[in-house]
Amino acid sequence: MSPRDASVVLTGAAGGLGSAIARRLVDEGARLLLVGRTAGPLLALAQSLNAGATDRLRVDALVVDVTTDSGRAAIVDAAAARGANVLINNAAVAAFGPADRLQADEAHRVMETNVVAPMMLIAGMLPVLRSHPRAQVLNIGSTLGSLGVPGFAVYGASKAALRLYTEALRRELADTGIRVQYYAPRGIDTPFNTPEVQAFNQATGSASDTPQAIAARVLRMLQRESRQGFAGGVEAIAARLNGLCPEWLDGAFSKHRRALTANKFPTGSSS
Repeated sequence: MSPRDASVVLTGAAGGLGSAIARRLVDEGARLLLVGRTAGPLLALAQSLNAGATDRLRVDALVVDVTTDSGRAAIVDAAAARGANVLINNAAVAAFGPADRLQADEAHRVMETNVVAPMMLIAGMLPVLRSHPRAQVLNIGSTLGSLGVPGFAVYGASKAALRLYTEALRRELADTGIRVQYYAPRGIDTPFNTPEVQAFNQATGSASDTPQAIAARVLRMLQRESRQGFAGGVEAIAARLNGLCPEWLDGAFSKHRRALTANKFPTGSSS
């Protein structure tokens, strides 16, 4: 879909990647509803994007928590009112650390935000999207949802669930006008990564991208309506090999295991 034909709902809009995606969409002529739960950054982003914008391209902001029923209902109502035909599920929370430091509240928070919230938002949004001859749902995943990396077990599990859900939904809606897509970034240079994650990535030589580079790839996916995409050639190949025979890659993660062991974590924390 051309951005000029798109009325987009973007969750997690005020974060490093979300704001980069928002700016790229607006630059390309899309109409945009920013969604986030922190008022200050979200409203500041909307004000910035609206500077000099025409009425047709005015950016609106909705401050809600996507993990709540009331928050998702507000998003669906706003989407219907503005004739939204694209949903980008970008909201996510991180988790990193050894398995024996995982706390129950963190596990619930990760799964609720990264898996349950996008699934339930899509369920609410489908009637809105079906009202258009052409619509799209793009779920932002992670290469960690295709590769089991030490230290990222919970986060990776959440993104693996989102990936499989996206695949099933794509097949379920194959005979409709709704295109379902999944994009998997690798590491992104934003505050989403804690200092512990940054040290781990440096120790393991893990590659990363700028949020602007990922935003450009997200835009291309929307334009081409491609089903699935991965950031990085090595990561894409590794994800496919891992899908065929995961034990082949077990030995490739010894340095990650050592880096995780060498890292220092506060007691009772894995993020």
